[in-house]
Amino acid sequence: MTACRDVREAGVRRDEPLARHTTWRVGGPADRFYVPKNLAALGALLRAEGEGPCVWLGLGSNVLVRDGGVRGLVIATAGGLSEARAVAGGVYAEAGVPLAKLARLCARQGYAGLEFFAGIPGTVGGALAMNAGAAGSETWRYVDSVVTIDRAGHVRTRPAADFAVGYRSVSGPADEWFVAAQFALVPDDAFAVSARIKELLARRAQTQPLQTANAGSVFRNPPGDFAARLIEASGLKGLREGAAVVSSRHANFIVNDGGARASEIETLITRVAERVHACTGVRLEREVRIIGEAL
Repeated sequence: MTACRDVREAGVRRDEPLARHTTWRVGGPADRFYVPKNLAALGALLRAEGEGPCVWLGLGSNVLVRDGGVRGLVIATAGGLSEARAVAGGVYAEAGVPLAKLARLCARQGYAGLEFFAGIPGTVGGALAMNAGAAGSETWRYVDSVVTIDRAGHVRTRPAADFAVGYRSVSGPADEWFVAAQFALVPDDAFAVSARIKELLARRAQTQPLQTANAGSVFRNPPGDFAARLIEASGLKGLREGAAVVSSRHANFIVNDGGARASEIETLITRVAERVHACTGVRLEREVRIIGEAL
């Protein structure tokens, strides 16, 4: 075995079922699955990997993996790129840090701004890639700089100004992925920050189907309106496709009622979008990414 192959295969699992790594609990296998222990190891693997297909995964929310799985390499940052620490004027966190964990760190350190992260079931990397938001706030409002890595394993630090940011969208230098960020925050009383987090989580528990397998909001909110309102107004709460169901608690959530297939969830997403358009004239855009191959 060559040295290059030794690097490429180190820590790589083959035919890993992605249903174990997604919050919908569906999805076929990844050809190859890798959790980087640090940036140096990730850079070494990318340099050895070359130009093969590569998909990034965090906590597995906001993504639907099709039943046929994913070809090529899946890089799972959760459990790997997990460094988070307070720095002057804010916090630094790697891509695999859960957003709820980062929100708690900010509270302990007496920094305000990222309380809304406590209610988002994702990681820093995903939040950076899509400008995740909740409770009237968005990720990039607080980004000071980011760390990226490219196909050749080169690591760069870039200011937030290098990226164009919109509602659930971020664009910047091509062929670079987010691996860390520094957030600029405002000092505040630690108890006050913690109290706001508790209030946010209490509201989330009342309005979202937290006890069922779901991937978060399925559709983006259209300008001046809410996807959940449009779905509910179209009479779609409880709509079912096999074991995939539009939540009766929050209409912009689709839940796995037990044993759903990815194909059922995808079909239900399409049915909801078509019905909302027929009833309201609004074309909903997916917030959830759909990846992989159908069976």
